[in-house]
This record gives sequence, structure tokens and C-alpha cells, in this order.
Amino acid sequence: MRRNTLYSSTRGVPSPVGARGGERSAQAEAAPDVRPGEPIPSGEGGIDPAKRQRSKRPNSGRPIWLALGMAGIIGGVVAYLASGAAPQGLTQRQFDAAVLDTLSRNPLPPVAARAFQTVAPAVVRVRGYGGSADDKDEGARSIGTGVVVIAEGVILTNLHVVASAERIRVTFADGHESPAEVVGVRPEHDLAVLRAASVPEGQIAATLRPTTGVFPGDTVIAIGFPFGIGPSVSAGVVSGFGREFRSRSGERVITNLIQFDAAANPGSSGGPLVTADGEVIGIVTAVLNPTDQGFFVGIGFAVPIESAASAAGTPPF
Repeated sequence: MRRNTLYSSTRGVPSPVGARGGERSAQAEAAPDVRPGEPIPSGEGGIDPAKRQRSKRPNSGRPIWLALGMAGIIGGVVAYLASGAAPQGLTQRQFDAAVLDTLSRNPLPPVAARAFQTVAPAVVRVRGYGGSADDKDEGARSIGTGVVVIAEGVILTNLHVVASAERIRVTFADGHESPAEVVGVRPEHDLAVLRAASVPEGQIAATLRPTTGVFPGDTVIAIGFPFGIGPSVSAGVVSGFGREFRSRSGERVITNLIQFDAAANPGSSGGPLVTADGEVIGIVTAVLNPTDQGFFVGIGFAVPIESAASAAGTPPF
């Protein structure tokens, strides 16, 4: 059964613009009857209100790695007892020793690996093409990343990834490819909302989490297709909130951004910025480089999910 957009059980009211939150107004330009400043309508080219309502259901379960880890620990303790290494009258000290023995032989995967395993099924590669029929990477005008926020095929990415494209194709985690169209934009946050023409059976959406309760120094990972290679994972920490970024051309200023130091490069744009629990708190949008080059020097920026989700017509908080 398909999972729609999920939101973390963490709740909070986003702070005002310039602090930790973001503006709520959405702009849409995709459908002919949609004008900037109006919300994305339901029906064709928009988000079905029924699907939007389903997308707000609470998280139905914690990440599978946690369940597997606990099952492994319990199984290890049972095996330890069955082996006769401990008496039937188990003390707390003996129980702790059994748990430590099990963990030493079956360690849990690293934080970044667990986070990636949780969100990876919702990450897609986004390619923009000109008018030719060449759908290979070599013929793409742009390559970026996106994340599924509604299981029926609604995807968040960066506007600059698809702005000049005449045709868009997305590739899902299982290799399924589909044409996609832009159904909404928010230029002030460099965001675009895509709808895929088809999705894989059982496609899931990423779990979204507000930035409330996330602090500088917290672990985050960035997932994307830097230089078309991926999906690639990089880990770092939140460096700060409320940052401002001006494009190299100087034509656009984006405010209220999350600053992070997980590696990002061209092609990472539009990918999710994820907590250690695998919950999306932002959409990677830019890297700062004092030279004219586009490679990463340690400062990346992401649009907070409060702004990104509302751009898709699904404000979760």
C-alpha cells in the first residue's frame, strides 16, 4: 500500500521569518489558471485536498532499523541464556552483560547509514531537457535531485534545476523512470513542485520534520546526485539558521536558510537535508563559494521544510 507524506511526531510552531520559520504563502505558475500569489488548486495540475488530508496522518512506525536492532538484541539475550552461560535467576548485571555482548558482535549501523536507509526510497534524480528526443544524461540541460513528499508522485526540487527545461524526467529509487511536469513554483525560495506521470508500485513519501527542536551542532546528512553521481550521501552538522544567500549573478536573494556543512555540489540541488532519524528538515538549494567555481568549500544552504512543504500545498505544522 502506498504511503503518503508523513510528518514527524515532533510538533512546533515555526518562528517568524528571519529566525527559524518561513512565510506560508505559496506561489504557483504551472497550470494556466494559476497566478503568482494564489495557492496551487486541487484537481488537474494541483494537489487533491483528499490526498493532502491523507498526507497529514501521523507516522505509522519508527524506522525499520530500530525494530531490527531491538529484535537482534532480544534474540541475542535469548541465545545467551539458552547457551547456559548465565544462570536462570538472571541479575541486572548479567542482563546488561548479555546486551553488551550482543551489541559487540552485532553493532547497529552508523547514524548516517540509518538515516540514508530511511529516506532513500523517496529520493529521485531530476533531469531537465531541451526539445530534442535525447533522454540520456549527456543530453540533459540540468541534473538535480528531488524528494517525494506525496506518494502519488508529488516531488519537491529546486526551481533552478527545472527552470530552463522543456521536458523533465525523474528516476525513482528502484530505477523506474517517468516524465514529470511543474505544477507549482515559489521563486523567492528557489522551489519547484513536480508531479510525476507514473510512480513505482508501493512508492513511499519522505517523513517531514519542522526545524523547531533542531539546533546548531545537530547531525544532518545531505542526499543527492552531485555531478550526476549518486545517490550520494554526505554527513555533517547544522551550522546555523536564518542565513541569507545571494546568487552569483546577484539577481536573487534567498533568506531564512539553514546553513550546514555536509558536502553538496552541483547536482545536489533539490535533495533532502535529513536528521539522524531520517526525517527531512530542508531542501538543499545552494553552496557558497567565494570564487567563480561551483564546488563545495564547506558552506551549504537549505530551505527549511516549513517553507518547502507549504510550496507543495501541504503545510504540515
